[in-house]
Amino acid sequence: MMTKTKDHAQGAAHDAARRTAETIESNPLAILAGGLAVGALVGALLPRSEREKELLAPLGKELGARARAATDAAKDAGKSELEELGLTKGAAKDQAKSLFQGVARAIGNAGTAAAKQATTKP
Repeated sequence: MMTKTKDHAQGAAHDAARRTAETIESNPLAILAGGLAVGALVGALLPRSEREKELLAPLGKELGARARAATDAAKDAGKSELEELGLTKGAAKDQAKSLFQGVARAIGNAGTAAAKQATTKP
């Protein structure tokens, strides 16, 4: 009886291992994403040791500084490109003012034309 149970357990373990291997082969990115999520969760739950803080703090500061520098460089490059195209803050303000004045003139002309039409006898 013990051998039968042992054989059954071994067969079930073998089947589970085969199904796991097939799942990994058929969808490796999902397994990778799941592994990363589990790793992040475990990492978030475990407290950091003083040694980790000592080793990782400078790296975190350096990565933060690099990210800020990259953001600033992207912002400056984008601003430069917009300026080359003539799309500055002042130019946009002038365009908006001109557009508003044009719309106001069109509304005034339309109102005048409507008033003339209303007062003209057929």
